[in-house]
Amino acid sequence: METLLVNCVEKNLTQFMFSNAIFLCERLLADFPSEVNLQLLARCYLSNSQPYSAYYILKGSKTPQSRYLFAFSCFKLDLLGEAEAALLSTEDSVEQVPGGAAGHYLLGLIYRYAGRKKSSIEQFRMALSCDPLCWEAYGELCSLGAAEEASTVFGNVAAQRLQKTNVSQTINFSEGEIRDQLIDSDKALKDTIVWQTEHVPGEKQQDMKVKQLGAEIPPDTDKQRNGSSHTNGWDLNTPSPVLTQVLDAPPPMLYKNMRRPEMEGLMSLHGESRRKFVCEEESSEAPEESGRRRSARIAAKRKIPLFHSYGKDSHGLHHSPSESNGVPSLSSMIGKCRIQSSKEATTSGQSINDTGSSVDDEQNSNLRGSSPDPFSLMSGISKVLNLLKILGDGHRNLHMYNCQEALLVYQKLSEKQYNTHWVLMQVGKAYVELQDYFNADSVFTLAHQKSPYALEGMDTYSTVLYHLKEEMRLGYLAQDLIAIDRLSPESWCASGNYYSLRKDHEAALKMFRRAIQLNERFTYAQTLCGHELAALEDFEDAERCYRKALSIDTRHYNAWYGLGMTYLHQEKFEFAQHQFKLALQINPRSSVIMCYFGIALHESKRNDEALKMMEKAIVVDARNPLSKYFKATILANLGDYHKALKVLEELKDCAPQESSVHALLGKIYKEVKLYDKAVLHFGIALDLNPSPSDAVKIKACMERLTVPNELETEEDL
Repeated sequence: METLLVNCVEKNLTQFMFSNAIFLCERLLADFPSEVNLQLLARCYLSNSQPYSAYYILKGSKTPQSRYLFAFSCFKLDLLGEAEAALLSTEDSVEQVPGGAAGHYLLGLIYRYAGRKKSSIEQFRMALSCDPLCWEAYGELCSLGAAEEASTVFGNVAAQRLQKTNVSQTINFSEGEIRDQLIDSDKALKDTIVWQTEHVPGEKQQDMKVKQLGAEIPPDTDKQRNGSSHTNGWDLNTPSPVLTQVLDAPPPMLYKNMRRPEMEGLMSLHGESRRKFVCEEESSEAPEESGRRRSARIAAKRKIPLFHSYGKDSHGLHHSPSESNGVPSLSSMIGKCRIQSSKEATTSGQSINDTGSSVDDEQNSNLRGSSPDPFSLMSGISKVLNLLKILGDGHRNLHMYNCQEALLVYQKLSEKQYNTHWVLMQVGKAYVELQDYFNADSVFTLAHQKSPYALEGMDTYSTVLYHLKEEMRLGYLAQDLIAIDRLSPESWCASGNYYSLRKDHEAALKMFRRAIQLNERFTYAQTLCGHELAALEDFEDAERCYRKALSIDTRHYNAWYGLGMTYLHQEKFEFAQHQFKLALQINPRSSVIMCYFGIALHESKRNDEALKMMEKAIVVDARNPLSKYFKATILANLGDYHKALKVLEELKDCAPQESSVHALLGKIYKEVKLYDKAVLHFGIALDLNPSPSDAVKIKACMERLTVPNELETEEDL
């Protein structure tokens, strides 16, 4: 009963029938209370998004696996202190973190959210040292700005570790091991024959049991199975060397843990064709003596139960009873391997068994547990690490805001890898950081077309459409994302950007707050919420939102930039300079931050430093019109009108549709008493639909064109 319930629960978990798994597992735990079954129930609860249930049933457990599951439940419930205590049961147990790489990764997340950056970096590095394929740990290191070069992380040391952990089973089949196995093979065969004598007493008893199940097995087949000689009689039950390595089939001696009638009944389900296949194989195949000895030795040494109980370290796959009664040919095995290679494995390390399932399902489960060729495995490890080197190098450069370098690295990928959703998202984000919104739009559009169900990065895509002022497309995107998943924060961020583009800041604020409700650690939603509050001139609440975003991710430079803009609007220029400086330390290639940093310096009467900052912004990104506009503004305020006009004439050719550029040109021409040109540019500025406040200022300047400067000063006072 216990074995049946365990297998059914595992099957339900694999098939995402979580409620049914919980029901059966509760029955299992009631009749067979054990730590292993308790862990299985906790897994069911966690799979069904019930971390609170797993928390209560695991509280007080001391085994490593239970501690890991309990810590994971605490993390989901935001109980970071209890999660850390569960993973570190003693003071000096850093090396005893349960779960291996997963445990170190979880502990790193706990430290990160608790604000302990150095400890989190250490744990993420330990996770990578345990498992070089723990990509999420490397991604977190990139986010923290502490990632080493990908060539170092995924280099020779990682290859050696992967070979050590994955090739260990294959090494057991080396010539030295086989030689040792051949020495004791006779003893294994004798034990097998003794088991047959004890548990298969005779033809009459077997025939009687078969008849009870309604099976019709030819008498000749039974005689051949039970009364055969030592050389040929066990060919039907002892796997050949090829079958042992490919299928990892259990030896017949392990049938003693279940009733023989069930075995024969299951065998009879496959019909006459299976029995015919068995007889043909018996008469046609005569494997070498050394092959039979090796397979018998391996089977006796392993002792894998046919329907074993679930344990914390049980990763074996169950096999079909009919497989042990007949050895398939090598050609059929190769065909099955080819079929299996085109299918994805469901869940690694989980036992799957269904007594009513088809033979093909059980054969597929057998193939997942097969031992790979060591040479092909090493080649695969090399290919995987080379791929991770490219992806890691690009990801690291992107988080260091070396966006041009990141784009060049991603170009090294194959076309298939480049066109995956994750890579396209990274490329799109690189273009966003470069202020190249047109290329970013094309990349994000391609990614959304290829994977319309994927919502990762769609918040950034909506920001791109916001900057391009694509109101209609942004509205369609928001509706599409909400239709796909209403519980995704990215969907509500897209809706918030849509309302923000329409200047409906109250509605946008509601959308962003909804995104925060769905995920309190969604940093970008906190920042966007701060932007909307700043637009509503609620600077105190805006500052609170920015601080919250920085408490989640200290390297989120947009929040530092938002704080600087808040202080700049409040004319707290010293505070603004400090925030812009911190933002530039994270992203030293942002020309926008440099521009507003220069404005803050200019307002503090530090004009020389302000002009140097503007020059630096122009060098970093010559396509950004903001830096040239602010440089011209500073020059005009300093009275250097000729230099200002020169900068603005260049800017007018680059951005002819910007009303603010023509308005500033009009003011400068007015100061140099070129009134005709001043009127011309003021008129162009009004034709370009400026904001209502700017339109009022432009009209006021046009009305005072012929008024002496002394009178203008009196009117301003």
